[in-house]
Amino acid sequence: MIRTIIFDLGGVIITLDQPEAIRRFQQLGIADADQRLNAYTQGGIFGQLEEGRITDEQFRQEAGLLAGRDLTWGECRHAWLGYAKELPQRNIDVLLKLRQEGYRLVLLSNTNPFMMSWVRSTDFDGQGHSIDYYMDACYLSYEMGVMKPSTEFFHRVLTAEHVSPAEVLFLDDGPRNVAAASKMGISTYCPANGQDWTKEIYNYL
Repeated sequence: MIRTIIFDLGGVIITLDQPEAIRRFQQLGIADADQRLNAYTQGGIFGQLEEGRITDEQFRQEAGLLAGRDLTWGECRHAWLGYAKELPQRNIDVLLKLRQEGYRLVLLSNTNPFMMSWVRSTDFDGQGHSIDYYMDACYLSYEMGVMKPSTEFFHRVLTAEHVSPAEVLFLDDGPRNVAAASKMGISTYCPANGQDWTKEIYNYL
């Protein structure tokens, strides 16, 4: 019986726009941003930031070296937020509905301090609420020092939540992430980026 639903952030709760993020980083002067940014897992300083191996300040400095000029924290944040295309109202409506129905909702995201400065702010939903209004707990790659699809990430979340894999449904738009969770016995659903999953999810519960 499913008791806990684990959600990915980008591609599930918010619709991603990778080309816009690439364009913004290129505007900063990082010409090869298209080679450095991936739809699911980042590499180089981008991956190091999301895995918590460097801080946002260290990222700012390293990105400045790539751009050939000093970058501000705000410029870096603006570029990262290029990923956030939209937050569909239907998504946050169903999150509230699921919690009212007794499910525990958990966020599990490969992300970074720049993105979360918006996601965990009252600007997130345009109604004065952050992601924490909709989630019972958030597990973030840069805080935990591990990234999906590592099974360690899932193990640590299951342990912290005191649930077995059989009691969990995991939604993620990344096939590799879903495959890793599936091998552990977790029920999974892999909607495409931006797909309306709000009705289909009930087929898995």
